[in-house]
Amino acid sequence: MPTGGRPAADRRPAGRLSVPSQARGTVPPPGRRTDRERGPGHHGRVTRTEIVPTETGDARISWYPARAAQRILAVGHGAGGGIEARDLQALAAALPGQGVTVALVEQPWRVAGKKLAPAPKTLDAGWRGLWPALCEPGLPVIAGGRSAGARVACRTATELGAAAVLALSFPLHPPGRPERSRAGELLGAGVPTLVVQGGNDPFGRPEEFPERSGPGAYELVEVPYGDHGFAVPKRAPVGAEETLGTITGAVAGWARSLR
Repeated sequence: MPTGGRPAADRRPAGRLSVPSQARGTVPPPGRRTDRERGPGHHGRVTRTEIVPTETGDARISWYPARAAQRILAVGHGAGGGIEARDLQALAAALPGQGVTVALVEQPWRVAGKKLAPAPKTLDAGWRGLWPALCEPGLPVIAGGRSAGARVACRTATELGAAAVLALSFPLHPPGRPERSRAGELLGAGVPTLVVQGGNDPFGRPEEFPERSGPGAYELVEVPYGDHGFAVPKRAPVGAEETLGTITGAVAGWARSLR
């Protein structure tokens, strides 16, 4: 179980590859490939990665464990980048200290080194295929993602039994095309949902989002001056560190409020 700085138990479904923590001082069982290790389980440092076969190819999960974890936040990347995104890395560094194990998920197309994301149905299939690995520790799992990854989390939350959804930089519409709204995906998540949105996001500014009451109600936190990647202009009265603090603080507080 990837909590308390210790990796999950060795018994895993056939075909999934796991990388144990250095803290265990053990050698991977025969036939299990070591992918990578980064440190002995301190907060904010990945201690185990898993290669998870799916019908669309191998996905990869990087675990950032919390001691006495209460829930897992699984976060997928967007179509234009990977888990190196600064908001994802900030969450992985901050939330384990708040009792939330973070799992950063790389879709098969990224693991395979491709430069273009596949169709939404293929992204959904990859997420479904790796979901059992996220649930294996036996904790409630928050399905999360940034941009295209947020859409995947919303579309699949109900069927997969996600405890909640975290939508970072939800792409409400293509830039300059508000008539092509994706609000239905957000409103159809069917579970408690938090949207964290940059105030200057060309894919949808906070004031463009639909009414947040009644069926499909969700919470929204605005990141002042932030663009789609939460970058802020040099002239803004807030800097990068304060912006990331806004994101991690909002997510940590919301996660604590979940039942």
